[in-house]
Amino acid sequence: MRNSRFRGSNSGSFQNNRWWWWSVALDRVLSFLVRLLGSVQRVWSRFVSMGLGSLYRRRIKVFSVAILIYLDYKSVQQREKWIKKAKVPALWEKAHERNAKRVLNLIVELEGLWVKLGQYLSTRADVLPQAYISLLTQLQDSLPPRPLQEVRRTIERELGDSMEVLFTDFVNEPLATASIAQVHRAILANGQDVVVKVQHNGIRAIILEDLKNAKAIVDWIAWAEPQYDFNPMIDEWCKEAPRELDFNIEAENTRTVSKNLGCKKTNGEGRSDNRVDVLIPDIIQSSESVLILEYMDGIRLNDVESLDAFGIDKQKIVEEITRAYAHQIYVDGFFNGDPHPGNFLVSKEPPHRPILLDFGLTKKLSHPLKQALAKMFLASAEGDQVALLSAFAEMGLKLRLDLPDQAMSVAGLFFRSSTPSNEALKTLKTLNDQRMKNIKVIQEKMQLTPKEVKRFNPVDAFPGDIVIFARVINLLRGLSSTMNVRIVYLDIMRPFAESVLLGSISRGPTVDASWIHDSPVHSDVEFKLRKLLVELGSIQKILGIQVCAYKDGKVIIDTAAGVLGRYDPRPVQPDSLFPVFSVTKGITAGMIHWLVDKRKLQLDQTVGDIWPGFASNGKDVIKVHHVLNHTSGLHSAFDPVGENPLLICDWDECLKRIANSSPETEPGSQQFYHYLTFGWLCGGILEYASGKKFQEILEESIVKPLKIDGELYIGIPPGVESRLATLTLDTDELSKLTSIATQPELPSTFQPEKILQMATSLPVLFNTLNVRRAIIPAANGHCSARALARYYASLADGGLVPPPHSSLSQPPLGSHAHVPKFSSVNDTKKKRKGKEMMASTQKLKPKGHKEKRLYDEEQFMSTESLASLVSDTSNDHQDDDIRNLFSNPRIHDAFMGAGDYSGLVLPDGKFGLGFKRVTSQDGSLVGFGHSGMGGSTGFCDIENRFSIAITVNKMSLGGVTASIIRLVCSELNIPLPKDFSIANGMGLELEMGTPLIN
Repeated sequence: MRNSRFRGSNSGSFQNNRWWWWSVALDRVLSFLVRLLGSVQRVWSRFVSMGLGSLYRRRIKVFSVAILIYLDYKSVQQREKWIKKAKVPALWEKAHERNAKRVLNLIVELEGLWVKLGQYLSTRADVLPQAYISLLTQLQDSLPPRPLQEVRRTIERELGDSMEVLFTDFVNEPLATASIAQVHRAILANGQDVVVKVQHNGIRAIILEDLKNAKAIVDWIAWAEPQYDFNPMIDEWCKEAPRELDFNIEAENTRTVSKNLGCKKTNGEGRSDNRVDVLIPDIIQSSESVLILEYMDGIRLNDVESLDAFGIDKQKIVEEITRAYAHQIYVDGFFNGDPHPGNFLVSKEPPHRPILLDFGLTKKLSHPLKQALAKMFLASAEGDQVALLSAFAEMGLKLRLDLPDQAMSVAGLFFRSSTPSNEALKTLKTLNDQRMKNIKVIQEKMQLTPKEVKRFNPVDAFPGDIVIFARVINLLRGLSSTMNVRIVYLDIMRPFAESVLLGSISRGPTVDASWIHDSPVHSDVEFKLRKLLVELGSIQKILGIQVCAYKDGKVIIDTAAGVLGRYDPRPVQPDSLFPVFSVTKGITAGMIHWLVDKRKLQLDQTVGDIWPGFASNGKDVIKVHHVLNHTSGLHSAFDPVGENPLLICDWDECLKRIANSSPETEPGSQQFYHYLTFGWLCGGILEYASGKKFQEILEESIVKPLKIDGELYIGIPPGVESRLATLTLDTDELSKLTSIATQPELPSTFQPEKILQMATSLPVLFNTLNVRRAIIPAANGHCSARALARYYASLADGGLVPPPHSSLSQPPLGSHAHVPKFSSVNDTKKKRKGKEMMASTQKLKPKGHKEKRLYDEEQFMSTESLASLVSDTSNDHQDDDIRNLFSNPRIHDAFMGAGDYSGLVLPDGKFGLGFKRVTSQDGSLVGFGHSGMGGSTGFCDIENRFSIAITVNKMSLGGVTASIIRLVCSELNIPLPKDFSIANGMGLELEMGTPLIN
């Protein structure tokens, strides 16, 4: 026993000693390499001093210093493991000082583009060690000046006159020297005080060479550390930096920004909430290499002592600079991309105002990109994941996998408030901790090894157009830290971001020719419909809308108009996806009837025989037709919206609650609207009867046969967020709810007096990503009007699949992938071999219990749609070209609870078997359909072979919907359904039809 313990102890000691000797050896090797590179660098310097190898001098110098610093820090990482904890900070501080000097010496020697990099680093006091900030700050305007003779020659060559003719006085000592040029004070022949900016001779060739070197270094970093792939950044810089070398461009940029910011207006003139109070010098004259500007007497922003002596409020100055940039980015879409401290002065005369300088590096944003950036900002401020993912898609930022929580976390960090420089270490630790958390999530989600996750980059495509924007935000944060002030960007920038979105939305149809989507008119009735939509939009009754109608199996209306949301000014397209609330019930009911038609289910079958455990608590007599007819007695089985709104996202828990509930009334005796429980009752029946998942049945029964892929969902998959419409309220119309009589056929939680309270919370809830992705078969459908109209056109003809949708409607209906694909770990630049790639694909499915039954991760990444995943060996296999959804010749009676099916429904009830009955003015039964809260609807008239679908995102009492249906039915000489003949809340007698609030 003793010998055994001794051997075990000795083994452990041997292991520790072995690792210690390996670490020491590695440390010595790294130290040797550092010394060797230092020697090589000195030898190369002597080699270059002899006039040899000048072509590659800069490149070799840059690479040798980069590798030297890299190995130095790797060596420090090893050393800190074997020294006392108290000595670690000093070890790192010395390393920072040592490498900061190397960086500074390299930049001063090479100048050119590297000065720009140094200026950027010098402003990042929020994340960089103080050693770097202290040394690199001098790069902002204190580089060694070029010889005066060189400066004079450049001026005379560029402006075509001698110095004596041009100036009565020229100060030889430059005011400042920067990476590309230096600035001298002078007096023109007319006596005006000016500054003269003169480009360094030969700087163009140096900058272009430096860009190549920077690109090579970035490529090397991406190879060594794949998660740090900065290629999009350097590519954008390569595109924009050469423009800084033409001072004619800078002159025009300066005039543009000055005009945009209203710098020439006097205080109070044209004042608005978003006007900024800054100064920009006038342009006097320019050439490619010389720029003459108005002289403005000011204090440098980094001259803290002088700022204090003049009593200048640094907080106010930095806030105004931030506002100026918010205006440039979000309002103008044209901004200065280089806000380091050397490019600002503060006027000495009160009121002390920021003076903005140097507009060589600017960026122009397209209008859609400007809107997307504003949307991203507001989504971050509101925590709106749907809007954030939509903004990413709009700007071209693609992720390799679905990470909404991590995306929101990163966006929050990007727009986080600035911190003073003395909190840099704390900030850096916070950022690193968050990064490690995100890496851990990716590792678990993708089931990657530590080595694999290190080389995995979650970003698939990074748009170059937002690189300069990101640089500006980081520079502004660094500027705030350098000035030791705290800036809350979400507060300061928000009004500007809101203005660009609200400004576009408020234009309306009277001033926006593209308010109605540009598509050909299918019929005279569509022409008249569009005129009506313009009228309704002009009085703010419509935010966004789609209308599609079929007559005799053909499309006669397919119109989209308005915008996608209150903060989303993008136009509604024919393929936009609208949340339609209880319209979803008509789709779910169709799935039940499809399963009955396939003989997997019977309408008079007891639910307890299908659904294990359901028959408890007095539910043993509930049959399928009771559920469809809203007579099961489970209308108020539980109220997740009142109890815990997010409970509706948990599919398994909702089914469990339904199975454990008790009926409030005797099944089949009374008809009470099952506004939420209808969906889970039907969903449980569908899954247990078929043995398949809900979305699989939806695809197989409706989506694939009708060829409406990508435009009809109950629970959206990741990747469609950019097509989603966002709900908002018509508060004026909904305020009239209190005057509407109680409706006995509705549950107590759904009476008019409570609808207003519910309506104000439902848009917020149903706009969230979790709810949109959840399976809620009674209320969570997302579809386009053309997909919904095609569905009802098929039902109107007994399930006959209509001819292909109108070719005039673009993009073509069904052209989207139903479940969009994400790039996976296999798509990184360092691709694995075949077996490794296949193995990583198999690892995509997450482990453990799924709290929410949404689309599975494996299905997100799959190259096949859900329909192709259906395990099917029976004769109900769906062919690619299906002609009819149903084989039952009396399917219409089944939908409406008529004829042979009348015994399965409550007599004279408003509902048939899953659908709302549509009756004409004389009370005769003409069709069926279902409406949703807020105004979306879909229904068909069987006799006239007519179907129509309307989707809206501005929730109201249905007045807009009723107006549209009245017009269309009148023009087609079709009986107007009784539910849509009531008042529309726009001047007529105020009543309410049940379909309009379902």
